[in-house]
Amino acid sequence: MKTFCSAAKRWLAPAGLLSLCLTGCLLAQPSAAPQPTVTATPPPPSATTPALSYSAVHVDGPYIAMTFDDGPSEKLTPELLDILAQYHIHATFFVIGKNAAEHPEILQRAVREGHEIGNHSWSHPAFAKMSDEKVRAELQKTDDTIRAALGGRPVLMRPPYGSITARQKKWINAEFGYRTILWDVDPLDWKRPGPAIVTHRIVTETRPGSIILSHDIHPGTIKAMPATFDQLQAKGFKFVTVSELIAMGRPMLPKKMGDEGPTPLSSPATSQGPTTVPAVSPSPGLTTP
Repeated sequence: MKTFCSAAKRWLAPAGLLSLCLTGCLLAQPSAAPQPTVTATPPPPSATTPALSYSAVHVDGPYIAMTFDDGPSEKLTPELLDILAQYHIHATFFVIGKNAAEHPEILQRAVREGHEIGNHSWSHPAFAKMSDEKVRAELQKTDDTIRAALGGRPVLMRPPYGSITARQKKWINAEFGYRTILWDVDPLDWKRPGPAIVTHRIVTETRPGSIILSHDIHPGTIKAMPATFDQLQAKGFKFVTVSELIAMGRPMLPKKMGDEGPTPLSSPATSQGPTTVPAVSPSPGLTTP
């Protein structure tokens, strides 16, 4: 019996020492330091973030967009469509709602032939001087008219006279999905200076990426178009719709982002909302459509 007890003591002693050592080691380990909470910093706005408005587009190539406001005209717009078809040119039409309601067949022809339709208000008022409720009514009534004629909604809008505030651009985009389209070439054809002057002004002012303003409700403008197209094509320009011009825009790293897009000449973006039709707008004062 004594022999068994002595053996047991000899076996338990090292075990006890081992247990104490392990315990001491565990107690000596420093407790894990709490991990700091890391808040991810959002990336800076991308140069390709869709802009709210465009007066022109940075493009790699001789691409330009012709736009016509205030129609459709029962007589002049079909004449213009004939000329555009002859030159194989697609344009963007910013229509007045009440005119579109009277001539939906002209809108339908324009879309069949590859042109775009944009919202230019119902009665051509200056948005910047109006309440949101009245602006909303002008746009909605025209939107409904275009949808009834074409089965789809416009995606672009041009405010009459280019009259619009930065705040209006934001809420109009949020509610309607419209981007405001501005222009950088204005021949002042509404003053009816004569076809030759209209042509000269457009040809001398147009640059790659330009959005050209004109009106399909003035006879002189329609008469100016063949010579205008001839001279622009002779300079190597290629015509596309506003949506096509925006889609081919070249991304640029902006110094400062604003609601006009990355730079005064806005960069590309993907159309928002339903697709079928577009619009345009820029310029000084209330002197143009």
